[in-house]
Amino acid sequence: MKQDQLFVTGVERFFEESEIIVSKTDTKGRITYANDVFLRVAGYSEKELLGQPHSIIRHPAMPRCVFSLLWQTIEAGREIFAYVINRCANGDHYWVLANVTPTMGPDGKIIGYHSNRRVPRRDALEKVIPLYAALCQEEEKERNRKDGMARGTAMVGSLLADAGMDYDQFVFTL
Repeated sequence: MKQDQLFVTGVERFFEESEIIVSKTDTKGRITYANDVFLRVAGYSEKELLGQPHSIIRHPAMPRCVFSLLWQTIEAGREIFAYVINRCANGDHYWVLANVTPTMGPDGKIIGYHSNRRVPRRDALEKVIPLYAALCQEEEKERNRKDGMARGTAMVGSLLADAGMDYDQFVFTL
C-alpha cells in the first residue's frame, strides 16, 4: 500500500520539549538507527524500523516538495531545518522541527544522514499548517506525482523569491 493511502486518525501525539527524536539513515534513506524517543512517539519497534525507508513515517499531509528540497540540500553536503508532520504506526501524527545533516566519512564523502527532531513552536505551526495544505493542494493538481512535486517546488521557490530568502531563513522567520 502506498504511504499516502495509509490510515490516519487525526490524533496528534506530543513529546516533551526536553526530548530529542534521533534517527540515522544510509545514503538511500534507510533507517540504521532510531532512539527510544523516536520508537515511542512513532509507535514502532526497533525491529520494525531498522532497514526501512525513513518515508515509512511520511504523513500524507506533508508536501513532497519539502522533502525534495530537503534531499537536494543534504545530498549537496549541507544541513537543513524543516517543519515536518510524521505519521505514527497507528495513524496518529506528530509535528517536529527537524535538523537533518549529512554524515561524512574519512574521505569527506557522504556516508549517511543524521536527523535530530525537536518539539516545534505552536505559533510557527499555525503558519506552517496552512502553507503545507496549500502546497499539497498544488501538488495534487497534477496526475503524475513527479509533476506534482515539481509544481509544489515551483510554488515554494516563488514564495521564497518573493520573500527574498532561502528556505532555512524562512523556517526561522515563522
